[in-house]
Amino acid sequence: MVDPHVVESAGIMTQIFDAHPWYMLGLVVLGFIGGTISGFIGSGGAFLMTPGMMNLGIPGVIAVSSNIAHKFGKAMMGSKKHSELGNVDKKLGFFLLITAAAGISLAVFVNKYFFDKMGKDGSDLYVSTFFVVVLSIIGSFMLKDALRSKREPGTGPSDTLLKMSRKFQLKPMIHFKTAKVDISLAALLVVGLATGYMAGTIGVGGFIGVPAMIYLFGVPTAIAAGTELFLAVFTGGWGTFNYALHGYVDLRLVLLLYVGSLPGIYFGVVGTKVVKELYIRMVTAVLILLCVISRLFAIPVNCKNLHLIDMSKDTIAMLEMGSKIFLFGSGLVATFLILFWTFRAKARERNPIEVSYSTSVE
Repeated sequence: MVDPHVVESAGIMTQIFDAHPWYMLGLVVLGFIGGTISGFIGSGGAFLMTPGMMNLGIPGVIAVSSNIAHKFGKAMMGSKKHSELGNVDKKLGFFLLITAAAGISLAVFVNKYFFDKMGKDGSDLYVSTFFVVVLSIIGSFMLKDALRSKREPGTGPSDTLLKMSRKFQLKPMIHFKTAKVDISLAALLVVGLATGYMAGTIGVGGFIGVPAMIYLFGVPTAIAAGTELFLAVFTGGWGTFNYALHGYVDLRLVLLLYVGSLPGIYFGVVGTKVVKELYIRMVTAVLILLCVISRLFAIPVNCKNLHLIDMSKDTIAMLEMGSKIFLFGSGLVATFLILFWTFRAKARERNPIEVSYSTSVE
């Protein structure tokens, strides 16, 4: 017997592609934005791409599952590039994978439950609420820390959580040569589980994995980003398999996202080597919070469609437009800044004499 909810989601997807041919270009652009940001901050860019697809009318569970499938191939490319630059600790990635796979399986079960019981708006409401609660906390902490580093030049990421975590470390301790850190096995298992659940719920696990590696484990930012992409190769494959079993992976979405993301991720990865770490952290934090605002605008619309609250059509239209503006506007600006910083740094590398002369004249 065919699952009626799978038929419903497939019908929604077909209507979107049939009625709006420009969606294809929109998805390619969304893929390029996500790919560039992914390579730059090591998060997979899904924190922007999942709500971006939802803003285009794609059900939350389909957006998450298709993004995970897309993330699998994109992570392979990003991980390879980071590995060439020496930014991947494979041993650390495999230890995190131990429980990340279980976290993804649990997240798929919960996501499917909401879609089965409440349909598209129920799935969107669950994904958006989880997104807002978790990422607002992470984004606020990262922005606060980045601003502290800006006020105090030369300081890296805050070591407050690192010092606290070392007081409660449980043996056995595992040494990671590339990252140059010793980490408790228990802490690795907990972070792996959280990363997997977050990846399976909203298509982005990097915002648990990357901050945890930086602030709890003391891993350098570039290595944390590269290791997260390495981990995403495996979590993406496992998540795709689990969601595909229920018919929630749309290959049309995946292929269109690839068209834009594969060239985008190259520029993002190169940017990590020529852009100051402080800029990377600030871009990450601001983008998270802007995407959180975008999802905040969308939540009342889902509640209205589920008959939980009452709103006028004008209010709904205003909220939907605000959600799109915050999401796509922030993504385009961030992508422009990343490309600008990257090309400017590369130009200075090619013409050091001209740059030096120009600077002295100014």
